[in-house]
Formats: sequence, structure tokens, C-alpha cells
Amino acid sequence: MITHHLRRCAAVAAAAFAALTLGAGTAAASPAPVPSLDLQRYLGTWHQLAAVPQPFNLVCAMDTRATYTLDPQGNVSVFNRCTTWSGTANEIRGTATVNDTVTNAQLHVSFPGVPTQESLNGPTNYIVTALGPDYSWALVTDPYRLSGFVLSRTPALDAEQWDAVGAAIDAAGESRCLYLTSPTTGGLTGIRPLCVN
Repeated sequence: MITHHLRRCAAVAAAAFAALTLGAGTAAASPAPVPSLDLQRYLGTWHQLAAVPQPFNLVCAMDTRATYTLDPQGNVSVFNRCTTWSGTANEIRGTATVNDTVTNAQLHVSFPGVPTQESLNGPTNYIVTALGPDYSWALVTDPYRLSGFVLSRTPALDAEQWDAVGAAIDAAGESRCLYLTSPTTGGLTGIRPLCVN
């Protein structure tokens, strides 16, 4: 059963990556960041409710979340954790540095030991493109729209919030069909594209 899930997720991820890669060459400009990100309000724990599948998160079966805190240097400490298909915990720690001091919404996230993501300083790979007015949810992508994450302060969003998330994905120039829901305890239990009602 676990192998079946991993193969299914790997196939979906490969298809999504291929579709995104083919479209990346035609993308005009990077997705716009939110006009202003209050970094203090953005700190804390976020639940991943949907994402464009990435090779590094195929191991995650449910309860994927990120916790952001400030480190002594003023950068953001990143602690990502999820439950794997075998029921064990998977964790990784990294650092995010702000690349855009005008909005604070464009950052470079690095993870020691992860190829291409080891350097503490680098190009933007994390753009907050939309936020709930009360910081209850966020949409994050990268300059090439190869990744995408729907984050929430709670394990579930209501219908109105999901409508706002969908509109934000459209506004960022991405496809809702490439975002797959992420199972969470207390939230959605299945994996399906956001374009499926």
C-alpha cells in the first residue's frame, strides 16, 4: 500500500514538474509578492494544506507543517516536519533570508545538505504571493512557478478561504490543477487536485 502511494505521488510529481518546466520558458515575469509582509506576524507554525508536488516532499503522507522563528542574526529559522507513509516523523531544518527589504515577501530558503539549496545567501526561491487579511493562510511559490504551497494557521480552511486561495493561485499565473491537497489531522484526508470540486 505504501509503495502504491509513493509510486502514485512520484508519477503525479513527475507530470507536474514536466508541465511546469515546459511552461517555465514562456512565463513573462516572476509572480508578484504581496505589497508588504509583516515578518513578525508571519512567524509561527503553518500547516501545508496543498502543494505542487516536489521530489523532497514525496516522503510526506500527512501533517506537513513549517515553523518559522527568528534566529540571533535576524534571519528566519525554518523547521519543516511531516508524517511519512510508514508513520514516522521526517524533519529538516534550514534558514530563510529576506532578499527584498521593500516587501519582506521574497526570501532565499536554504537547507544544509540539500543539493542546490546549501548556500545561506542565494537567489529568491520563496515568494509570498498572497495572504489572508488576518494572516490565516498564505500562498507561496518561486520565481519560475515550479513550486507552490498553500499554508494555513489551522489544519483546515472554510469554503470562502479556499475560494480566495484559488483566486490567488490564478492571479499568480499558476494552475489549480497542479496543486494537490495535503492530508492533515483535523482537515482534508484525501489527495486531489484543487481544480476538482
